[in-house]
Amino acid sequence: SCSRAKDVTMPAKLPVNFFSTRSPVIDLFRGQLDYADHLRQDSEIVLYFFYAPWCGQSIAAREEIEHVASRLSDQVLFVAVNCWWNQGKCRKQKHFFYFPVIHLYHRSFGPIEYKGPMSAVYIEKFVRRVMTPLLYISSRSKLLDFLSNYEPGVLGYFEFNASPQPPGYLTFFTSALHSLKKDYLGTIRFGVITAKRVAEEISLVQSGSVYLHRHVNTSLIYPSDIMNYTAENICKWALENREMLIRWLRPHGGKSLLLNNELKKGPALLIFIPYNPLAEIHPLLDEITKVALEYHNCNKSQAAEPDLQHLGDTDSPAFDSSVPDAHTKLSETFSITKYPCCNTVVLPQWHSISRTHNVCELCINQTLGVKPNKVHVPHCNFLEIEAALDSFYLQEHTFFQVISNTIECSNFLSFYSPFSYYTACCRTVNRHFLSFISSEKTIFQTPEVAFSSHGKKDNAPHSIPHIEDRNWFIPDLHINGTNITGLSCRTNKTLNLYLLDSNLFWIYAERLGASRSTHLKEFAAIVDLKEEVHYVLDQNQSLVGSTLENFIKNFSVLYSPLKRHLVDDPAVRFHEQRVITEVTTNTFHDTVFRSEKNVLLLYYAQWCGFCASLNHIFIQLARLLPPDNFTVARIDITRNDLPWEFMTDHLPTILFFPHQRKEQSVKFPEDFAVNLPNLLKFILHHSSLSSSEPCTKECLRKETVLQQGHISHLEREIQKLRSEIGALHQAHDQLEAQLAEARREEQRLQQQKHRLEKQHKTLQLHSEQLQATYEQKNQELLEMAEKLQELADASENLLKENTLLRILVASREGKLQSKDEIKESLQSEHTLAEDDDVSVSTATATLEAKRVDNIDTIETEHSSGNRTE
Repeated sequence: SCSRAKDVTMPAKLPVNFFSTRSPVIDLFRGQLDYADHLRQDSEIVLYFFYAPWCGQSIAAREEIEHVASRLSDQVLFVAVNCWWNQGKCRKQKHFFYFPVIHLYHRSFGPIEYKGPMSAVYIEKFVRRVMTPLLYISSRSKLLDFLSNYEPGVLGYFEFNASPQPPGYLTFFTSALHSLKKDYLGTIRFGVITAKRVAEEISLVQSGSVYLHRHVNTSLIYPSDIMNYTAENICKWALENREMLIRWLRPHGGKSLLLNNELKKGPALLIFIPYNPLAEIHPLLDEITKVALEYHNCNKSQAAEPDLQHLGDTDSPAFDSSVPDAHTKLSETFSITKYPCCNTVVLPQWHSISRTHNVCELCINQTLGVKPNKVHVPHCNFLEIEAALDSFYLQEHTFFQVISNTIECSNFLSFYSPFSYYTACCRTVNRHFLSFISSEKTIFQTPEVAFSSHGKKDNAPHSIPHIEDRNWFIPDLHINGTNITGLSCRTNKTLNLYLLDSNLFWIYAERLGASRSTHLKEFAAIVDLKEEVHYVLDQNQSLVGSTLENFIKNFSVLYSPLKRHLVDDPAVRFHEQRVITEVTTNTFHDTVFRSEKNVLLLYYAQWCGFCASLNHIFIQLARLLPPDNFTVARIDITRNDLPWEFMTDHLPTILFFPHQRKEQSVKFPEDFAVNLPNLLKFILHHSSLSSSEPCTKECLRKETVLQQGHISHLEREIQKLRSEIGALHQAHDQLEAQLAEARREEQRLQQQKHRLEKQHKTLQLHSEQLQATYEQKNQELLEMAEKLQELADASENLLKENTLLRILVASREGKLQSKDEIKESLQSEHTLAEDDDVSVSTATATLEAKRVDNIDTIETEHSSGNRTE
C-alpha cells in the first residue's frame, strides 16, 4: 500500500535590511520590538515605522521616511521595524490590517498614529506638531497671528512666575497630544499665553483658564466648574465645540466612504490648490479662508473678526472706555443692508389686472426703541423673523396699495415685544422685473427662459423667488462691495467648503472635469449630490477670492446661471468615414437636436455584451438609410453624462428623433426583437407621421422629392446588392474548385497514411525481435560474468596458498640453518669441555636433548598445519 506523501513547506528566507546601512533610520529587520522599546526609553520623540518588505506602499514610503529622518534625526529617533517576519516579536505581538503604520511617542505618551498622506512634507509637519504641541504666546502680535489662522485654536493661560510648571499646565499639554491622537489632520491648534496682559485681551484672568477661539460663533471658555479638568475632557470639549468653516479632505487611496459621507451633508464646494504644509505663508489659502469667513458671517452687524480688529488697532474707539456707545452711534446711521436678519416679502398684486407687485425688505431693527442690554446674536434667529412676518402681515394694508418707483421705508413696533422694532422698505416693481427680464442689474442680461437649479423649466406664471434673490429685486438695496457676507444663512442652498491638495489628489479634479494638460493645478467645483449635478469653475479664470465669491453667489440664487457640467469622453476621435456617428456629451445637442436629419440613437456601454452584438445590424441600417436625411448614432453612457431627461436605466436603449419634431422622441419597443426589418419599420413609421397641420403644395413637393430620394437610394442599394451577389457567385465557384482540390489532396494523404501505417507495423515487429535478441544476449552475458567471477575467486585462493607455501619454505630453510649452527656450536663446546666435570657434560647433554625435542615438535606442528590447509 502506498501512503500519501507529506506536504513539504519551504521555510521563509531570512529577512534582510530594508533601509540602507547609511540611513539615519534604525532598521530592526528581524522584528526586534523589545529592542525598539528599549531604544525609546532614552529618547524624547520616537517615530516607529512598521513595514512589510513585500508591501509596495511600504517601499514607496521608505524614501519619504528617509527624507524626513535626514532633516529631523538630531531631534527625533527614527526606528523601522519589520512586522511581517513570522519569527519576530513584532509579528507575534502586533496585528496590523495594513502597511505601513507610523506611530509616534512623546516621551511616555503614545502611540500617536499618523494616518495622513505618505508624503515627506506631511509626515514632517505632523512630527513637528508632536514635537511642539503647544505654541507659546508672549506678545499681542503673536496672539493676533494665532487667532487669525483659519484652524480652530485653543488657548490656555498659565502663570510661570510661581513655579516652572504651574497647576494644570501638564494636563493642558497632554490634551494637545490627545487632540493629535484623535484628529490626525491636526485641525485644532493649542497655544499657551504666558503674559497676564496678553491673556486679558481675550478675557482670561485666572491662571489655568482655557479659551476656544471661534471666528463666527461666540468663543468659549472651558467650564471647569461643570467638567473635570482632565486632558481627555479638554480635548473632547474642543473637538465638540470647534468651528469648521472649511475642511481638508485627504482620502487615503483605498476603499473609503469619506467623500460620500461629506457629500451627503449637502452641496459641497471642492477647492483644489497646491499646498505645502511646511511653507510659512499661504496667500491663496488665506484668500479662500477670507471668503469662507465672509460666507459664514451671518451677523453682519459685526465684523467677521471682532477680536482681531481690537487687537490689531489698540486705539479703536469701539473699545475705549470713554466712548462706550461708539458702535451704537455708528449703527444709528440708517442702512438696511447692515441688519443681520432680513427677509424679502412679495405682496400680491392689488388688482386682478395689475401687472405690478410691491416688494418689501423686512428687517429686524435693533437700533430703535429701548434696549435693555447690548446682546450680540451670532446667528439670525428665525423665530424673530417669524414674529416679524406676523407683525408685518397684521399691518399689510399699509403697504398693500403703495405705488412708488423709489424705496419707501417705515418702522413699526413688534406685535410680541415692546423692545423690538422692525423696518420695512418697499418698492413697486413690474411683473417682468420679477421674471428676470428687463432689469439691468439682474444676473441675466437677456434670458429667454428661467431654469431651476436642476435644469427643469419653471412653467409657474406667478412664481415667487426665494429670499436669496432680494438684492436683485430691489437694486437700490444691493450691498456695496461683496454681498457674500452671511450668505450661508440667507439661502436654502448652503455650501459646505472643502479643500484638497492638488499635488496629491488631482485625479479627483480630473474626474470632476479639470483639464489634464494644465500646468497650474488649481480647480474648483460644486457638487450637489441630491440634485445629481455639479458645476465647474472656468479654468480660464484665476482662482482668487472674487472669482470664488461670484461662483458661490451664482450657485446660491434661485435661478442659477451656472451651466451644469457633463463629463465627456476624451477618448472619442471623430472620423468622417465612420458609418455610425459616435456621440459625446459635447456633441449631443449638435448631433441630435440641432441637426436637420432624422436621428436614430443607440445607448450602449462597454460592459454590455448584447449591445456589441447589435453593431452589425446598425451598420447595415446606416448603409440602407440615405445619409442626407438620416443619421445613425450611438453614445456610451458610462463615459458621457447626459441631461436627466435623456437618461435611461436599461441597455440597450434605442431612441428615434424625427426631423422637425425632435422633442417628440420615440423609444423602440422593448418587446420587439432588434433586427433590421423591425428597425426599418419603426423608422419609416415614425418618420412618415403626418403633421397635425394640413400639408400644403410645398409640403407635398418636399414629400415627393423625399420619396424620390428614397426610391433612388433604394435603387442604388439594390444595384449594389446585385453586384455583391455576382461577386458572391464568383467566390462560390472559386471555393468549389478549391474544395475539389482539397478533396484530392485528402485522398492522397489517406493513401500515404496507410503506407506509413504498414511501415510502422513492420518496424514494430522488427523492434520486438531486436528486443528478444537483446534480452537473450543479456542473459548470456550475465552467465559468463558469473563464471568469470568464480574463476577470479579461485585464482585469488591459489595466490593466497602460493604465498603461504613460500612463507613455510622460507621458515623451514631458516630452521635447518639454525640446526646446523647449533650442531657446530655443540661440537666446539664438546671439544673444549672434555676436561670438565661429568655433571656438566650430563647437563649439557640433557639440554641438547631438550632442544632437539623442541625442534622436532615445531617441525611436526608445521607439517601438520600444512596438511590441514
